[in-house]
Amino acid sequence: MLAAFVSSPSPDDPLSVLEVGDRPAPEARDGWVVVDVKAASLNHHDLFSLRGVGLPAERMPMTLGCDAAGTDADGNEVLVHAVITGTPGWSGDETLDPKRSLLSELHQGTLAEQVLVPARNVLPKPAELSFAEAACLPTAWLTAYRMLFTKAGLQPGQTVLVQGASGGVATALVALGRAAGYRMWVTGRSEEKRAAALALGADQAFESGARLPERVDAVMETVGKATWSHSVKSLKPGGVIVTSGATTGFDPSAELNRIFFTQLRVEGSTMGTRTELQQLVQLCATTGLRPQIDVELPLADAREGFERMHEGRTNGKIVFTV
Repeated sequence: MLAAFVSSPSPDDPLSVLEVGDRPAPEARDGWVVVDVKAASLNHHDLFSLRGVGLPAERMPMTLGCDAAGTDADGNEVLVHAVITGTPGWSGDETLDPKRSLLSELHQGTLAEQVLVPARNVLPKPAELSFAEAACLPTAWLTAYRMLFTKAGLQPGQTVLVQGASGGVATALVALGRAAGYRMWVTGRSEEKRAAALALGADQAFESGARLPERVDAVMETVGKATWSHSVKSLKPGGVIVTSGATTGFDPSAELNRIFFTQLRVEGSTMGTRTELQQLVQLCATTGLRPQIDVELPLADAREGFERMHEGRTNGKIVFTV
């Protein structure tokens, strides 16, 4: 079957090890089902995988991808939850399972014509959502949903700063926050990205690192080292940073003096639960809220999508169709 995969990592030149070609088709086994993929979306996780982050060489070759929507063996339209528990008998929040993994870490991923997943990781796809729209939800949008509604502890009318205006999680945060009645501010490196965020529903957009007109109640962080200091300085006393990624580096100065003196909270957030994904899907189906898709490409042209993400040329989600 056709797939986008990696056979050996390259920390410095990730696109050089991306392969698009033939991979063995999966076979169903007890408790696991095969999904025929109709659409799959790209995430920064896939670029990290090409670099070997969280994916050692001994697990390769590995089909990339966490997100997918498609059909099961009975023809039902479904989407795939990417978080797979690893502890036998685990119950409760699967993101807290110390042995959890995402698709494409221990198990072959979704950027393929078919993917094998645990039966509990398959959810019905509402007819209101296209396959491409549904494929955007399980990673970027689920991450944003958990950050805003589970971790941040906000009330409608409060102000949220989103660092980085154009990525999949950032655009999801703006759309979800706007729908929930938050005042959504964003930062962006270019006028084009800031304008796109405003068109999506952001209340104000600022240059990266700019001094804000007032401090905010919460900052949503996925950028990391390049924006961390600005995030800490932008918060009101008692405010919260919710961090779910660090695309520019994992090791900023913590600025502990500001954190303890102004009593800030730092909340880590990783993906989301199956229940949260169900809630997100229902929210989109009933309200008309939809992911912003930057571009749809055939899976055979996956390299173009990876190049766009690697170069920062995105305004929403990149989706591969099968």
